[in-house]
Amino acid sequence: MSLTMDDREGVIWLDGKLMPWRESRMHVLTHALHYGSAVFEGERIYDGRIFRLAAHSARLIRSARLLDYDLPWSREEIDEATRAVVKANNLTTGYVRPIAWRGSEVLGVSAIGTTVHLAIAPWAQEGRLSVQARDSGINVTMAKYRRPSPETAPGHAKVAGLYIICGIEKDRALKAGFDDALMLDWQGRIAESTGANIFLVIDGTLVTPKPENFLDGITRRAVMGMARKRGWAVEERHVMPEELANASEVFLCGSAAEIVPVGSIDQHHYQAGPIARTLMADFQKLVREPDSEGFGEATHLMTPAPPLAA
Repeated sequence: MSLTMDDREGVIWLDGKLMPWRESRMHVLTHALHYGSAVFEGERIYDGRIFRLAAHSARLIRSARLLDYDLPWSREEIDEATRAVVKANNLTTGYVRPIAWRGSEVLGVSAIGTTVHLAIAPWAQEGRLSVQARDSGINVTMAKYRRPSPETAPGHAKVAGLYIICGIEKDRALKAGFDDALMLDWQGRIAESTGANIFLVIDGTLVTPKPENFLDGITRRAVMGMARKRGWAVEERHVMPEELANASEVFLCGSAAEIVPVGSIDQHHYQAGPIARTLMADFQKLVREPDSEGFGEATHLMTPAPPLAA
């Protein structure tokens, strides 16, 4: 019998204390539960180190600021808390979920007057990619919902509420026999999958959509850095759905997914080709480098986000 997420041994870092896993809870009238205002990260542990920890902690703080609240912990304090809870759970490989939210003092559309909380929960988890998926790639379908425009949502914040349409599309894809769904943006351009960035190989060039109102992923940045280190051409630009027919390889990437070859997107079929395979191997080396917990290629996260304009 597999473990449920709420019934496990271990501890969770909660507001500065290590709490028993089963006792780490929130009130049912918490603002984030009703209005989707929690911000979070997904991180991976390799050989006891958390890949790009500094970048993830900085993005967590930035996401909260984009929602007009500040975390009462610095990036360095969040880094140390993450290392402490990973060590307390005796993990050398696994996944980490930091999440911050506004509390239950008041309940309404506005969260002014609520307390900001932070929890960091790590657990054991190996790579999700099966041998079959690694060899032949996953099967993807086009989503119906689109990523929203910058005028309608803070797309550069990793906020729970923006994942509602991702969850709907992921469920729709799984029920139809696919592994994931590819989402367009509000102008009909290719954006991302339900939880990962996308790359296409077109005429030997690695092409990825410009992240105009979706996450400029930390793993996405790592992939571009690895490709450029090999001397490969990389383009960040608008990508139209018609260009799927011109790609020789397609793959997804993200902290949880790592690098995942795509075998098909509806009627378009691909091979898990040499570029994706090379990057997959390079990535496994990158995540185990001695300085892997730093910002790496995610230098855009080193500058704090400005406060929300009045």
